Amino acid sequence: MEALFEYEWVRTTAYYSVSLLAIILFLAIFELVTRYKNWQEIKKGNIAVALATGGKIFGVANIFRHSIEYSDSLLMMLGWGVLGFFLLLFSYFMFEFLTPNFKVDEEIERDNRAVGFIALIISVGLSYVIGASIIAR
Repeated sequence: MEALFEYEWVRTTAYYSVSLLAIILFLAIFELVTRYKNWQEIKKGNIAVALATGGKIFGVANIFRHSIEYSDSLLMMLGWGVLGFFLLLFSYFMFEFLTPNFKVDEEIERDNRAVGFIALIISVGLSYVIGASIIAR
């Protein structure tokens, strides 16, 4: 099996496939922790949900980008990616906790684009911090 990973196209396909499946899984987890249904809201034209969801997708993909760059194996890459995802999820809960004047999920569900944009920026910004902290070698 290890000899197979000596081919760049095999390694690239494997990292891509695992990352894509992880992003889909993590989006499903985000769907469970929010009070709204992401894809139903996006279909209705809710820009705030689209912004927040786009930030989550970019954030998780960015974490996996760093985990691929600094990992020696597919398993290590997945481990760093999962840890990074949970840190990003924790950040989402902290955003909700640190805004006691309003509930983030309710505002995003009501298409408050300012809150959706801030959620996007938090996901993207912290994904860079999480990604930069990945040191596997």
